[in-house]
Amino acid sequence: MGFGKETIGSIFDSTMFVLILFTLLLSQHQCAEVYEITPSQPFSQTQTLVSPSRLFELGFFSPNGSVNKYVGIWHTNVSPRKVVWVANRENPLAASDTLANLTISSNGNLELVDGKQNSLWSTNISVPSNGSAAELLDSGNLVVKDDDVGADPLWQSFDNPSDTLLPNMVLEFDSKSGKRSLMKAWKSEIDPSAGLFWAGLSRDVPSQVFIWINESKPYWRSGAWDKSRFIGVPDMDNQYLSGFTLNDDVNPGTKTFSYRFFENTLSYLGISSDGVLSLKLSDNGSNWWLNWEAPVNPCDIYGTCGVYGVCKGSESPNPNCECLKGFVPKSNEEWSNGNRTGGCVRTTELFCDQSNTSRSFASGGKEDGFRKMVGLKLPDFHELIENLEADECKIRCLNNCSCQAYAQVNNIGCLVWSSDLIDIQEFTFGGNDLYIRLAHGELDEGQPVKLIASVTAVGFISILSAIAFGVQRLRGKKTGNTKEKTKLMQLNHTSDNSRDNLQEYIRKHDPSELFIYDFDSILNATNNFSTMNKLGEGGFGPVYKGKLQEGKEIAVKRLSSSSGQGIEEFKNEMLLISKLQHKNLVRIMGCCVKDDEKLLIYEFMPNRSLDTLLFDPKRRAELDWARRFNIIQGVARGLLYLHHDSRLKVIHRDLKVSNILLDENMNPKISDFGLARIVEATQSLANTHKWLYVSRIRHGWDIF
Repeated sequence: MGFGKETIGSIFDSTMFVLILFTLLLSQHQCAEVYEITPSQPFSQTQTLVSPSRLFELGFFSPNGSVNKYVGIWHTNVSPRKVVWVANRENPLAASDTLANLTISSNGNLELVDGKQNSLWSTNISVPSNGSAAELLDSGNLVVKDDDVGADPLWQSFDNPSDTLLPNMVLEFDSKSGKRSLMKAWKSEIDPSAGLFWAGLSRDVPSQVFIWINESKPYWRSGAWDKSRFIGVPDMDNQYLSGFTLNDDVNPGTKTFSYRFFENTLSYLGISSDGVLSLKLSDNGSNWWLNWEAPVNPCDIYGTCGVYGVCKGSESPNPNCECLKGFVPKSNEEWSNGNRTGGCVRTTELFCDQSNTSRSFASGGKEDGFRKMVGLKLPDFHELIENLEADECKIRCLNNCSCQAYAQVNNIGCLVWSSDLIDIQEFTFGGNDLYIRLAHGELDEGQPVKLIASVTAVGFISILSAIAFGVQRLRGKKTGNTKEKTKLMQLNHTSDNSRDNLQEYIRKHDPSELFIYDFDSILNATNNFSTMNKLGEGGFGPVYKGKLQEGKEIAVKRLSSSSGQGIEEFKNEMLLISKLQHKNLVRIMGCCVKDDEKLLIYEFMPNRSLDTLLFDPKRRAELDWARRFNIIQGVARGLLYLHHDSRLKVIHRDLKVSNILLDENMNPKISDFGLARIVEATQSLANTHKWLYVSRIRHGWDIF
């Protein structure tokens, strides 16, 4: 059976149609992507200007829900799409205008004109050019260049930032003219015009990065630059984030800030419409993940506790404010109502501020001194006095009656403050020492005498105890064993009396930070410790998921009576974790004690423990390299804090994948401090190694 002429003709026609269609689509694709805008090749709304390696593209876009159109730049294939630069952010184009285009005007400027040829935006090049062209570089920089002029562009988008800083892009501040480049947040998610929050460099030396409200009211600050990092950002590792650069004197009076991250890693530093500065990365080129952001809690907001007030890190909506030693609230009424921005005032007038006739009465003729505070975000409005040692810095401040405080900072030098101290924050790790000027009567000069008396008393009691212990041992094994058993029973079996003692013990230790929950509320939250709520079980008992009446999800560790964890261990874990606060350590919210029930209440980790993902063939795929790297980095930071940066040196003793929990963003948090041990600063290295070896044998795991 053969093909007829009609059949052959039909096949030929179909083939030709496919070829023609393919040719049309190919030509359309070639027209849609262009690499240059020239006077003879204007840029229409159906086209996309791409960088040479197709890392970035420029085109017309409408934010979700907006009736306007804009010209912007974004990464080509990363989701969700982040527009990193907008040309006509203050002059939108009507969505119905399909004839608008970008063109090189007669004077060499890149210009956006609407369908009626009205100019909506232009590069405003000061030197006219007849041979200019626009192109998009792989750095994300849109440049207008002229071959006759040379390599330097006539204009570039990097000199005119929107709300985003890309690698190698520069924020600049000219202290002589006051001119600076700023990141300006969008007004809203659908409106890219300049909003309330602006970010840039301050005029201080050393400089700080600020977020302002309308370029005038401070909202957040980074702290001073110490040649490797910002001292007000404690989790900014000076090695990991070494790509950040701040030059305080590029040219006389000129400051610049820029960064360059890992090779083959896309990134951007952006400020959101609600004033959050965030650094996001994409290792695989397909999605963004959050690396760092600020502000994250009320204490990060500038001046939350007013002058001479210190804010202690808190994840609650209400900041935890205290007055510095030697100061009291300026208004007790405002302070009690939760408004702490009025700050604090001195309780005792400084020796320097008193008249000659009143000095002898007010301070006994004794000069002012300094009180040391540790682990702080140093106040704003510092003045740098270079090339001074710590003692010289102290003397310089003491001899200047206007000096309120001083600090000696590594890689910076002597900083002094001559105005009211504001925006002080106490960090849970990191930070710097600050020496605050106080009147002599506020310096606790009698403390050494009290200390000697206390040591003497303790020593005397210890001697008496040793004598009593020796006498007791002479009474025989039987009596001794009976008393020892009675002592253990009193310790580990919680009678009403021991429970009351424990409750009192808890209340005396950080009552503002550690909440004592009612047992009935925990019972309701966990559905009577239902097996459906059970998350897992460790060596010290089961862990249950719960939901408090206000809707907050919690994790409840129910210590079993057979766990071997008695009152002392319970106190250890409860108070240890409440003292150790770090973003990569699980946070204890409180505890509960009733009869023989001892409960610890933690923040709930939605993604459970690392082992549930790592050893699950189906869920293992969720741990791409970016997340694995983030987890490794987070665990390392948590351990660095425990071993080095925390005031209590801690060895965890039970670190394993089941004790690494993951929050909703897959950020790791080290958990389970039931076996944690505080290492005294005076403990020898040999003793530490010996203890570690014993610990490995007892618990059956290898530290290394």
